[in-house]
Amino acid sequence: MSILEIFFLAIGLSMDAFAVSVCKGLSVGKIKLRHCLIAGAWFGGFQGLMPLIGYLLTGLFAEQIDAFDHWIAFGLLAVIGLNMIREAAGKDEEKKDDKMDIKTMLLMAIATSIDALAVGVSFAFLKVNIIAAVIIIGITTFVLSAVGVKVGSVFGTKYKTKAELTGGVILILLGIKILLEGLL
Repeated sequence: MSILEIFFLAIGLSMDAFAVSVCKGLSVGKIKLRHCLIAGAWFGGFQGLMPLIGYLLTGLFAEQIDAFDHWIAFGLLAVIGLNMIREAAGKDEEKKDDKMDIKTMLLMAIATSIDALAVGVSFAFLKVNIIAAVIIIGITTFVLSAVGVKVGSVFGTKYKTKAELTGGVILILLGIKILLEGLL
């Protein structure tokens, strides 16, 4: 994967965190810089850490399944993308919560980064430069989450659905590209 592809993947992965950050911004009330930095650090940190964990765990047996790795990468990205699209189409209201304590942020950071763990698994099959990928994903998510808190305070949840939908489409398109490259 090229750096540009990893960057687009990072944007797709960060859409859940961005959407949650927008909701945080809506519920916190008066936004301070520290709110943006807290959200950015938690979400960016976990989005960067999870692909590394998936990569390291999968690296132990990646050589045995090299013949069908592109199918695995496609499947994982497609499932994650479709799930994001399904969530965007859902009518569930996000519960407003202005807490930004360790327990709250830890649970939200883990919940929004599970898909990044699966992407890390696909990275092992694609022989991606994991350090560059982790840095790009972490920084992209940090920035988008920090901005999301501010956006939430200004625009509310108006763009949450569009962000999740865009992220899902990006992940599916990357999965299709990987599959086609593996088949050709």
